[in-house]
Amino acid sequence: MLRRSFLATAAFATCAAITAGTATAAPEDFADMEPVSLRLAHVVNEQDGFHVAAERFRDLVDERTGGKVQVEIFPNATLGDERTLLEGMQIGSIDMGLITNGPVSNFLPEMAVFELPFLFPSNEAAYEVLDGEIGQELLDRLENVNLKGLAYAERGFRNLTNSVRPVASPADMEGLRIRVMENPVYIDTFRELGANAIPMAWTEALTAMQQDTIDGQENPVGVVHSFKLDETQDYMTMTRHSYAPALFVMGMPAWNKVPEKAHDVLIQSAQDAAQYERQFNADMEAQLLDELRERGMEIDTDPDLTAFKEQIAPVYEQYGEQFGDLLERIQAQTN
Repeated sequence: MLRRSFLATAAFATCAAITAGTATAAPEDFADMEPVSLRLAHVVNEQDGFHVAAERFRDLVDERTGGKVQVEIFPNATLGDERTLLEGMQIGSIDMGLITNGPVSNFLPEMAVFELPFLFPSNEAAYEVLDGEIGQELLDRLENVNLKGLAYAERGFRNLTNSVRPVASPADMEGLRIRVMENPVYIDTFRELGANAIPMAWTEALTAMQQDTIDGQENPVGVVHSFKLDETQDYMTMTRHSYAPALFVMGMPAWNKVPEKAHDVLIQSAQDAAQYERQFNADMEAQLLDELRERGMEIDTDPDLTAFKEQIAPVYEQYGEQFGDLLERIQAQTN
């Protein structure tokens, strides 16, 4: 109901602007093309921003190719967790997905530069980097690992939740068992903050929270709300400790089976769908926070971020050098 309400009240103007994007081909240009079907998978549910972006991508591709490229969406990890999806894309058993940046960096390590804590001061700063030269450079590098990066959607700024106690500073995190993505930067960040960082796939984390084998996790507000984490997590701290991009990504086998004249449509439609999802997330966050409070979650909107930033300084000392000039270029652009 929540997503339908938003789409009914706010999407029309956005859709009109997106549909008038810069795709270079018209539907009639594809009249003689053999139809192509693509399977797009993601690991979250139909209320999540990922699904909003996936649906928008599907609709734009259908419209812009005159129905010659059809996209079928598989949500809820029905085809596997994010690592499994990426591995499937590499070998051609899965066509494409909307994947959180963290797992992508296991295949292209330099993508993990975006995972560094407190790297981006705002959404706008993140978009400028991701949609600019640096972001495109890394999308292009994915071809080296048999993947094709189309565009950056978003998971968003990540925040901490837990079932044990309020967390206002790093001192409050001591010993908390926190699920993190299977990504070294996330693991080391939370260890520096005093937590017992436990890497695991998201599907496993949901069960672990229900069984109290972990105390908490970190994710954007939309994930906390759509997965009803308030049922197991009593406290949320708006740490905004990391901005997590997400990628529209294809396997090179699938990319190569799509006729070349449709390539630009896929890229432009992914970018337009990503921008659509970003606006969706921005419009929804305040409403989602209010609903989580109404459902009993205690939310700290003003933690001691200075203390958090000071505590994670060793992460930059450990990882800064491995990213070469990428980190310096991002910092120069965002500071």
